[in-house]
Amino acid sequence: MALHSLYVDLNSFFASVEQQLRPELRGRVVGVLPVMADTTCCIAASIDAKRFGIRTGTPVWQAKKLCRDIVFVQARPPVYVEIHHRIVAAVESCTPVSAVLSIDEMACDLMGSDREETNAVKLGRQIKQAIYDQVGEVLHSSVGIAPNRFLAKTASNMQKPDGLVVIRQDELPQRLYGLKLGALNGIGRAVEQRLNQLGIHSVEQLCHASKDTLSRAWNGVEGERYYAKLRGEAVASAPTQRSSVGHSHVLAPDLRDPDSALAVLYRLLHKAAMRLRHYGYCAGGLGLHLHYLKTDAGDARWVDQARFSPHADTFKFNPALAELWQRRPPDPGPILKVGVTLTDLVEHSQVTRDLFDPDDQHEPLNIVLDQINQRYGANTLYFGGAHRGRSAAPMRIAFSHVPELQVENDGEG
Repeated sequence: MALHSLYVDLNSFFASVEQQLRPELRGRVVGVLPVMADTTCCIAASIDAKRFGIRTGTPVWQAKKLCRDIVFVQARPPVYVEIHHRIVAAVESCTPVSAVLSIDEMACDLMGSDREETNAVKLGRQIKQAIYDQVGEVLHSSVGIAPNRFLAKTASNMQKPDGLVVIRQDELPQRLYGLKLGALNGIGRAVEQRLNQLGIHSVEQLCHASKDTLSRAWNGVEGERYYAKLRGEAVASAPTQRSSVGHSHVLAPDLRDPDSALAVLYRLLHKAAMRLRHYGYCAGGLGLHLHYLKTDAGDARWVDQARFSPHADTFKFNPALAELWQRRPPDPGPILKVGVTLTDLVEHSQVTRDLFDPDDQHEPLNIVLDQINQRYGANTLYFGGAHRGRSAAPMRIAFSHVPELQVENDGEG
């Protein structure tokens, strides 16, 4: 079977972008933070930082212990998104990009003679060089080539940084035996626990398991799909549907009082509502979650949710948030992190109007607010409740979500 997929994974992307744009950071141990505070954690670590054991999620205090010379920088999401698009263009100059999987990962389907190993490897090297030439010499990538996209992603993780790995059909499944279960895409903690309960503790045992066994581990047809992917078969991506839209933010030390935290929550809610309308959805639920600084009893958090007839009206979301805020118990300490999530999403065209509120009188105003903020910046017009938090909660980049600058740019540079 020929090689069908090539996968590009940028190494230490956020930190590498900072080092590309700030030459004084090159060769340094760099940690990228969502906010400059000792109570937060790294959302990215440079290649040099990873050699000290510093990873995504490493708390600042621990990173300082692992490397006292570490340099922390605050994340600049709009910059990373712009560089992301330049990288996609660089890859496109060599071969079409079939799917953008995240801010730093993309897949290309191999066609024609590029399915031959010699040509596929040559293409992989061309892509790496194109990124260097067109975007920056510090932006290293690992390329994986394999019979399907799942195995190509697996190959891209096998040699970092700056790797190029081929998994051939005739090497399967033995080529995978040296990996840990958790190293395979799609095996998180819950799935690994179910596999262990079924007597599967290694990749070799996984590869020898039957379809029925894997179906039990994945609670359905995804297990059969995984069985096929392990064997190099082409498997179409499962259809996905957006289930929620939300934002969270670690508060800076001067924003950890209740009034400031609530202002940031309104800011997050208004950003989420604009995204909701942009995607063409209405929400039937609003979730609020609060995380507090650690106490002697351990981590403290509080979560609650309100439900209502589906809509996309910021004017109606505001009182729902206010009601949830009033329901919270006494704060056990300073509020460290806040978040809001709009849930129970329904496509706008599928929503039946409320019998007692047949006219959405705020829809034209919401549209105007969105248009002005998208054109002139997210803080051009805002609700008064978000005033104290208007400069907080900048754009964030989730693992599987590349922000649209037109919708989510906060005017940062």
